[in-house]
Amino acid sequence: MQIKNTNVIITGAASGIGEALAVAFYNATANNILVSDINTSGLNRIAEKINGTAITTDVSREEDVKKMINSSENDIDIYCSNVGIGSYEDFLKITNEQWQKMIDTNLMSHIYGVRHVLPQMLDRGSGHLVFTASAAGLLSQLGSITYSVTKHAVVSLAEWLKITYGKLGIGVSCICPQAVRTAMTAQGAGVAGIDGIIEPDVVANDTLKAIENDQFLVTPHNQVREYIQFKANDYEGWIEGMQNLQEQYIDEIKSVIK
Repeated sequence: MQIKNTNVIITGAASGIGEALAVAFYNATANNILVSDINTSGLNRIAEKINGTAITTDVSREEDVKKMINSSENDIDIYCSNVGIGSYEDFLKITNEQWQKMIDTNLMSHIYGVRHVLPQMLDRGSGHLVFTASAAGLLSQLGSITYSVTKHAVVSLAEWLKITYGKLGIGVSCICPQAVRTAMTAQGAGVAGIDGIIEPDVVANDTLKAIENDQFLVTPHNQVREYIQFKANDYEGWIEGMQNLQEQYIDEIKSVIK
């Protein structure tokens, strides 16, 4: 899909990857850009920057997502479901409430968006869905089972949608970076930064290329594809390698676990 003259929605757009996506779409001359976030002040700032429309939205609430999508006065060509939060925790101490918060934000927000934007795309026979997952969704996140599980679920969701609707004109792209310079990594990227921290605009530019080329997997860190190939070829060896990596970073992991 060509970006020029498209109508785009981006969630989690007040900062980080979402903000970079908004700017990238604006620079690529998208027609109408609707940005949403729970952070109203940051959202208004970026909307003014790109001459877009701002809708304050809590994407963990389906009614908020539905209202945001229905507020668009234009057919939605590209929907970027970008919201996600991180957490480090002791597995044996995680409460049901903590699990639910991560599931609602990191998984259900994507499901809500697709549920309410996909029908119009199918009616037209065109559209593109973008999901911000993580390399943790292909590999694992040491020190955070909730992040690992929810990001794996996002990758699985994106795969299923591509398999099911890809021949019906629906493009799907799944963004799986390692550490990106955002608020989530402001206090350090830990083991996720082992291959370097990249800027959000690198992720955004790679994503727009993926949309134009109907590419599913977006891996701004090239090493990620090598890791998943190793995982596929030698699963036991990959797990042993992750165990060794955990031992190497164990003190740092323990220092951030709450």
